Amino acid sequence: MQEARVIPLQRSDRHRRVPPSPDGPAVEPVPLRPGGRPAPEVDGLRRGLADALAFARRRLTGDYPVDRFGFDPELTEALLLPPLRALYRKWFRVEVSGVENLPLEGGALIVSNHSGTLPIDSVMAAVAVHDNHPRSRYLRMLGADLVFQVPLLGALARKSGQTLACNPDAEQLLRSGELVGVWPEGFKGIGKPFSERYKLQRFGRGGFVTAALKTGVPIIPCSIVGAEEIYPKIADLKPLARLFGLPYFPVTPTFPLLGPLGAIPLPSKWHIKFGAPIPTDGYDADAQDDPMLVFNLTDQVRENIQQTLYRMLTQRGNPFLG
Repeated sequence: MQEARVIPLQRSDRHRRVPPSPDGPAVEPVPLRPGGRPAPEVDGLRRGLADALAFARRRLTGDYPVDRFGFDPELTEALLLPPLRALYRKWFRVEVSGVENLPLEGGALIVSNHSGTLPIDSVMAAVAVHDNHPRSRYLRMLGADLVFQVPLLGALARKSGQTLACNPDAEQLLRSGELVGVWPEGFKGIGKPFSERYKLQRFGRGGFVTAALKTGVPIIPCSIVGAEEIYPKIADLKPLARLFGLPYFPVTPTFPLLGPLGAIPLPSKWHIKFGAPIPTDGYDADAQDDPMLVFNLTDQVRENIQQTLYRMLTQRGNPFLG
């Protein structure tokens, strides 16, 4: 099996899906309707089969592009997005507002709250960006080390466009015109107990602000309501967490009591709101070296998200019905 072609990062002012190869294997003729045309369902089946075989051929020959971070747009569109989209639309019934605040082109840093015991909120945000943006842009997410240490999960994360949460990678993506997503609360956010739901944890030292100042891209606050209810964390088994090398080992109303069934998230109703951009291109060239400025901008972003969460919660009805 050959390796995929690696394409250099370029300024991604236009984001297009990778089209299916026109040279897929031939398919046997099928019966035609009167008039010489195949029935729509048969014609659709033929096209689907041809596309699937062409996709398999490209996978086997390595004839597909990836960037230097391992992002594979074709695999993301064909295999990763469809199941996530079903979860997004049918299970969590996500409603999105503020899409007009996402830039049509050029880089931007999307900063969001983090919750839910498992980081499902990050991939739902990625689906929200891709499926609601007029140009179907991808959200290049910054993930913790633990994500890339899990064998299968790490490979899929790379394929879907994620990379390590470090400033050099973030800055290169932003300079190339990508939408980059960051969750500054980290494990403190997703691992907090249910009693502290929708109360933001610390945003670290403001590394995301430094990356935005260096590249001059806007910071877009993102507020997510609904993720806190999918796995209500009522306890933490710290000995098991240390045994498995995890930041926490959660106990929820369904896990570990129900075993594997406890891993099914509760079907809460989600709302995702993208706030007005906070510009960073009006500061001096060495603004990222001013710790007070970095602290103030970090606090501004955090407070923006926190107050938006409070407003969204006052407008929400039943957490599972909306």
